[in-house]
Amino acid sequence: QVQLVESGGGSVQAGGSLRLSCTVSGSSGDFYAMAWFRQAPGKEREGVAVFYTASRYIAYSDSTKGRFTISQDNPKSTLYLLMNSLKPEDTAMYYCAADFQNSGISHFATRRYKYWGQGTQVTVSS
Repeated sequence: QVQLVESGGGSVQAGGSLRLSCTVSGSSGDFYAMAWFRQAPGKEREGVAVFYTASRYIAYSDSTKGRFTISQDNPKSTLYLLMNSLKPEDTAMYYCAADFQNSGISHFATRRYKYWGQGTQVTVSS
């Protein structure tokens, strides 16, 4: 019943910005962790950023650190990803992921998350 829906993707030129949103429904409580992943054609899905709800701990991938900002609207559990200084290599389908439980699995491992959205496409051209 839990559903994650991404929005905010689109086409932008290199150096531009986009803000992605992940709307949550069907959840009776806060997720322990929420994250953004992305997958480009011919590549494996990779973690972008993770947000731990209670502690507000944040981690970024090396490729996006300093350019992307993850945040959460706690009352609604809406997750955001502000992407600045976009590069063509950022082109990918971006997915929202979440889980209610703590885990020893790496926060950038796809198998760590139970719930996934359908994705929103981001295309960066230059």
